[in-house]
Amino acid sequence: MRHILLLGGTTEASALATALAARGERAVLSYAGRTEAPRAQAIPTRVGGFGGVEGLAAHMRREGVTHLVDATHPFAARISANAIAAAGSAGVPLLALTRPEWVEGPGDRWTRVGDTGEAVSRLGTEPMRVFLALGRQTIGDFTHAAQHFYLLRFVDAAEPAAFPNHRLVVDRGPFTLEGELTLLREHRIQVVVAKNAGGSGARAKLDAARELGLPVVMIDRPFIPPRPQVGSVAAVLDWLDHSVVRGV
Repeated sequence: MRHILLLGGTTEASALATALAARGERAVLSYAGRTEAPRAQAIPTRVGGFGGVEGLAAHMRREGVTHLVDATHPFAARISANAIAAAGSAGVPLLALTRPEWVEGPGDRWTRVGDTGEAVSRLGTEPMRVFLALGRQTIGDFTHAAQHFYLLRFVDAAEPAAFPNHRLVVDRGPFTLEGELTLLREHRIQVVVAKNAGGSGARAKLDAARELGLPVVMIDRPFIPPRPQVGSVAAVLDWLDHSVVRGV
């Protein structure tokens, strides 16, 4: 019986976990361990890193993993690179479940940047009210621009250490256009900073920014080495079925 290791932490990973459970697959969903209260899943879970490439490869050999699916966040570049290398080392077939990038459309006012450091620079020196729609691990560079007010939104209530003038909202997507419009208006937001994560669950903030005429500083995705990838749960299931036919 095949044994699937699913690297997750995204809505796509949760949907795939549900589909795998419905088929009676032997599968484990692994979290990086950065969320205090991850959602309950339909398959067994583990929390924490593996210890780099060799640690992940050793884990897959020890546990008899036959298939590795990377459904991590598009900005989890190190985890994805480690997965590629570990799969090659352990001889385990790898498939990535990815989301298409968001694309700027009519009415959008995007400025695309390469990283958070460049995003800080784009905010300028004049005080602004900023919706910092980034994860907890990526906000550190903004401590150097303490003249701004920052609206933060995380899935858990732990306050960021030594962060300047800010308000923390605890909430978990998917979010609605009406809800995002209310959030931006209530906090008098002047600019949105976001990562190009893609997907539908977090798109509403960009639609709200467009409707309100607000500029968006959009951080491009990091480089991830080439790998096989698909864009749907159904395609992952098809890959699993056909990998058996090929004798993988």
